[in-house]
Amino acid sequence: MWPWGHLAVGYLAYALLRRRSGDYPTEHGTVALAFGTQAPDLVDKPLAWWFALLPNGRSLAHSVLIAGLVWIVVLAVARRLGQREVGAAFVVGYAFHLAGDALQPALAGNVADLAFLAWPVLPPVVYDGPGSFVGHFLGMELTPFLLFEFALVAVALACWVRDGAPGTARLRAQFG
Repeated sequence: MWPWGHLAVGYLAYALLRRRSGDYPTEHGTVALAFGTQAPDLVDKPLAWWFALLPNGRSLAHSVLIAGLVWIVVLAVARRLGQREVGAAFVVGYAFHLAGDALQPALAGNVADLAFLAWPVLPPVVYDGPGSFVGHFLGMELTPFLLFEFALVAVALACWVRDGAPGTARLRAQFG
């Protein structure tokens, strides 16, 4: 899944969870959520593609074993700081990033391609294609899954605007 797809899925999940409790997405929660939706790729892709420290761009931070530890630490720190909702928003974003990356292989029935979720217990998945950000963008193809991501972005954007564009208050105050 592309970064915008992760952000869209994460925001829709976060907004739905907030509404179920009678609330709306908050400023700080939305920022934490946005960071959480990108965190696994911000760790794994540079460490794999730039520094060759990981086997691929879906390994360490994409593993539910490591993610679980990150989530525990984030929630504990957030609780200690009195920012439980912010910590929870980060965890929602991170969890839905992993779910988003698992969706396409799961739908295709490629169970072996889900091994990244249990790295390093399971061996790393071997991916075809370029090992760089630029290479991936240049190789992007308009597939049904990519169109699905764009549709999710449109729905998430409409929801975010309807929610009052949370996460942008500081920017609006400075440039508004």
